[in-house]
Amino acid sequence: MQGWKNYVKGIFDTRPAHLHILVTGSARLETFRQSGDSMAGRFFRHRLLPISYKELQDKKNDSIDILMERGGFPEPLLSEESVGADRWRLQYIDGLIRTDILDFEHIHDLRVMRTIFELLQRRVGSPLSFNSIAEDIAVSPNTVKKYIDILEALYIVFKITPYSHNIARSLLKEPKIYFYDTGMVIGDDGARFENLVAVSLLKHVWGIVDCKGKQTDVNYLRTKDGEEVDFCIVQNSIPIQILEAKAGGKDIGSSLGKMHLKYGLPAVAVVRNLKREFKEKEIPVIRAENYLGNLFL
Repeated sequence: MQGWKNYVKGIFDTRPAHLHILVTGSARLETFRQSGDSMAGRFFRHRLLPISYKELQDKKNDSIDILMERGGFPEPLLSEESVGADRWRLQYIDGLIRTDILDFEHIHDLRVMRTIFELLQRRVGSPLSFNSIAEDIAVSPNTVKKYIDILEALYIVFKITPYSHNIARSLLKEPKIYFYDTGMVIGDDGARFENLVAVSLLKHVWGIVDCKGKQTDVNYLRTKDGEEVDFCIVQNSIPIQILEAKAGGKDIGSSLGKMHLKYGLPAVAVVRNLKREFKEKEIPVIRAENYLGNLFL
């Protein structure tokens, strides 16, 4: 709808006091929001993400595994069987690449976009090098970056950058890529579980920002000597918790323990299929169900 912002603005400025307006839209709404009239002071933004573990009404012992396999989009998640979820996702991905992406921006080579998409499916949780992908598929790093930016703008993937006091420096470092739909991840249980935790934390921090107005982010930590922790919750540019996601086992990981001791940061290990919670080196080792179930959203 052309001129929709002026239309909504007119309704808002002349509305009765009791009238509340809800405007919904796709990724294009975010793009339009950043252009033209800002409508500043007239709206509150709320970003809608896939269904989280906390939002499940009927939690079962295998709910985490189902979210890892099917993701949080309603259609595959609520499908009666895995075959239905797989068929939906295959059609969804094909529609994304053939229709949504082409409608959103002109793509010179659809084959390259599909190849980049498929590479990202297998590189979840690993620091991402545009140069490395460019070499693998024989295109320029700028092309890789542009195509990943399109996938991000369409809410297909999101980046988590390493934490740094210097924000500009953080953005220049290699990000990690995750999918909003965990069901798109191709990899072992470790990759799928890490993606599930990543999108759950993103929903958590965005919920705090959108509903409470507190500046909150999720990053990861990596030191010069190679120590790395999966996630770092940051509020007002100050780390308030570091977190390691484990698909199994009881080892908290050496990096989590070292960073907890060196920097005095509150730390937690979130473990799937953990039967009993405990502490190791004063670090809580928590069942995934309990941690994810206590997030903001």
